[in-house]
Amino acid sequence: MVTAALFLCLGIVSSAQQSYPEGKEVFKNSDVVFRQIDEHTWVGTGNLVYNESLYLVEGTDKAVLIDAGTKIKGLDGIVAAITKKPVIMVATHVHGDHTGSSIDRFPEIYINPGDTVLIPQVMPGYKGKIRYLADGEEIDLGDRKLEVVFTPGHTPGSTSFIDKDAGYGFSGDSFGSGNLLLSMNFSTLISTCEKMSAIMQKYGIKNLFPGHYYGNNPETKQRVDDMVTLSKDVLTGKVKGVENPDGGMGLNLVISDYGVRINYNKKAIN
Repeated sequence: MVTAALFLCLGIVSSAQQSYPEGKEVFKNSDVVFRQIDEHTWVGTGNLVYNESLYLVEGTDKAVLIDAGTKIKGLDGIVAAITKKPVIMVATHVHGDHTGSSIDRFPEIYINPGDTVLIPQVMPGYKGKIRYLADGEEIDLGDRKLEVVFTPGHTPGSTSFIDKDAGYGFSGDSFGSGNLLLSMNFSTLISTCEKMSAIMQKYGIKNLFPGHYYGNNPETKQRVDDMVTLSKDVLTGKVKGVENPDGGMGLNLVISDYGVRINYNKKAIN
């Protein structure tokens, strides 16, 4: 499970450096602030783990809530106050800052089956129905569709959701939110990044809203491409990782170049 201490120890963010998404504030309490990204899209900003972010995406028939943060009391009621449409709960991946206690407020959740292995540790008490996403499927919200794209690397079941018509997507921690915690190997990450780069190029996707959105760090195609370059540099030995000052999640090495930071361990090179 990712912790706020990990990000802070890595020197990625401090309270003085934090900034927040632009947009009209539509809800605020001690757990979360929701701001409007566009007419039918909102970002919720939690305050427990490095601005953990959740996204409410509305169509004419239904809405999707992407991730649930760490601990947001009454999240279902908060969402219902923003949209009157039926809400589908989906997760970008199974980590406690994305599938925290608030998932209990929803009768079912959709995840990538690759993250099933994390359920006993991260969401053992969930009483709802766990359903599984399929790579390439479309979630039809009525006049708005999200394409499901499996993007493993951060976790085996990391997933992105692409709105081709809007020209953006939602990627959770798949590309790091500026600081990737890589639990798998670099070959998997390269494949994921090349896959996403091709999608972004083909459909004109300008950016991906990340799982820890602090206002100026959406993932761009350039960042995704730079992650490929850096990953290949590691595999060829051109770039060597240095000791990670924190080493959380067993990631005792870190590399930083091209404006990209990746935390990993030696198994990622195999």
